[in-house]
Amino acid sequence: MGRVGRVGLVGRVGLVGRVSGRVSGAEWHPPWLIKEVNVPLNHHSLIAWQRADDLFIKLHQLSLKAFPAHEQFELGTQLRRSAYSVAANIVEGFARRHGRDRLHFLNIAESSLAEVGYCIHVALRLGYITDVVAKDLEREVRTVGGPLVGLIRSTRAAVVPPT
Repeated sequence: MGRVGRVGLVGRVGLVGRVSGRVSGAEWHPPWLIKEVNVPLNHHSLIAWQRADDLFIKLHQLSLKAFPAHEQFELGTQLRRSAYSVAANIVEGFARRHGRDRLHFLNIAESSLAEVGYCIHVALRLGYITDVVAKDLEREVRTVGGPLVGLIRSTRAAVVPPT
């Protein structure tokens, strides 16, 4: 059948039993009778993730509209991939249980954000975006970077003891 752990069911859907130990004599309930627990994901409340997510959507749309067709598969792809990587690595970091793992993915997110900044610089130099658009995007990159650096610092302080 399955085991019931401290946090709920493990095994077959619809099995309700004791809080610990083997499920013996547990009642079976149809899945439609059991309410789903809707637990929000940890990263949804993070300002850094929210801003990185917004930046990715903006850059994705911009690269498809403003870049020439041949650049949509070169610089445009790299811009989209690096912007996606910022938000995705924050998510993956917050899915990790250990602080050092979390810190590793947050550092990758910070590096990807630097790459986004460089892609914006290149797009400006190649004339794909205007100076006004570039300055706006650079400001948005900084609004992601501030909270992200704060997360890195607080995670590092919790993981690495001061010397």
